[in-house]
Amino acid sequence: MRVGGARAERMIGGVNAWVSGLRRSPRWGRFVRKYFTVITYTGRRSGRTFTTPVGYRRTGDTVRIGVVAPDAKNWWRNFTGEGGPITLHLDEVDRQGHAIARRDEKGRVAVTVRLTGP
Repeated sequence: MRVGGARAERMIGGVNAWVSGLRRSPRWGRFVRKYFTVITYTGRRSGRTFTTPVGYRRTGDTVRIGVVAPDAKNWWRNFTGEGGPITLHLDEVDRQGHAIARRDEKGRVAVTVRLTGP
């Protein structure tokens, strides 16, 4: 079974646009922002800045991002090994952090972010 490709990219792009719109919604935004945030990071190889919405769970200064369909996405690969810097939009402000991605024995990927600044 092929994972990814143009069809998957279009679908993921559509879902991302929908979630981003809901986050900005006057009616639904405050509820959606409890479960979805926007991350900004710099690509390791390209040096380009990227922004994408992700689902998250926060406990204090630790944020866990579960990557749905990790083989169809590339963003989390920027945080393998020693990880790297990331910005999350939380509580109506941008928060800096250090993210590390890990894949478990079942192939699931989670990115753990330790918030480092305001």
